[in-house]
Amino acid sequence: MKYLFIFLAIIILVILVIHVFKNPSNTRDWAEDQLLLPTATITDTSISFKNIRDFSYSSENEYEIRYYDKTFNFTDLTSVDYIVVPFGSIGGAHTFLSFGFNNEEYIAISVEIRKEKEETFSAIKGLLRNYELMYVVASEEDVIKLRTNHRNNDVYLYPTKGAQTTKIALLKDIAKRINELHETPEFYNTALNNCTTNIARHINNVNGKEYQIPWNLNLLLPEHSDKYAIKKNFLDVDDTQPIEALREKYYISNKAIATSTLSFSQKIRVQY
Repeated sequence: MKYLFIFLAIIILVILVIHVFKNPSNTRDWAEDQLLLPTATITDTSISFKNIRDFSYSSENEYEIRYYDKTFNFTDLTSVDYIVVPFGSIGGAHTFLSFGFNNEEYIAISVEIRKEKEETFSAIKGLLRNYELMYVVASEEDVIKLRTNHRNNDVYLYPTKGAQTTKIALLKDIAKRINELHETPEFYNTALNNCTTNIARHINNVNGKEYQIPWNLNLLLPEHSDKYAIKKNFLDVDDTQPIEALREKYYISNKAIATSTLSFSQKIRVQY
């Protein structure tokens, strides 16, 4: 038994050493839906995204591949929404942001693992340098309908507070990180470098000290991060209502499933 424990300890040590010295890369055999990294060109007045994903899905793994490039004027930026997609187990969830412009166009930005072909997500593997990190810049119809129509996820979309200058600063900060990851890849980390920790980091970069978001369990298990965001005065909702009522109000899965391509982003927000 003693030698068995020694053998297992050596195996664990070897695995840890391999993972510690493994380097992130932007040149692997990527899954088709995460093959192209986005980039951004930032000026004083506008931001131009390249490789905005706009897939049309017939199932989770079957889709028409579409990308486009687009320039947005900062003066047209009107809203930032916070989206929560619970996994339904031990508090897990995916979170991302969507930026709205006064021409009624929306761009979602989702921090995800960059999957290789045939690769699937594992929270444990995400702690062991198994996945690179990527920012998906996409149409709302792509990233939301993928989850509501084909993954059968519950999706909640909340408006956020903040002056336009803060929204612009947030978008610029995210765009800079998108460009950094294009040049210098990083590993995803389930606890420290995931979807929600990155959102919190961007918010902290543009907010004053009194509005900082420290690391906490809601960043690791963000299913209830909407409640925490209300506590931190981040969401533009009626905080006198119970969280159950707010979740019912800002639940959009049924609307997304029922809505065709025409005016998708407008129709999922009809409760506003």
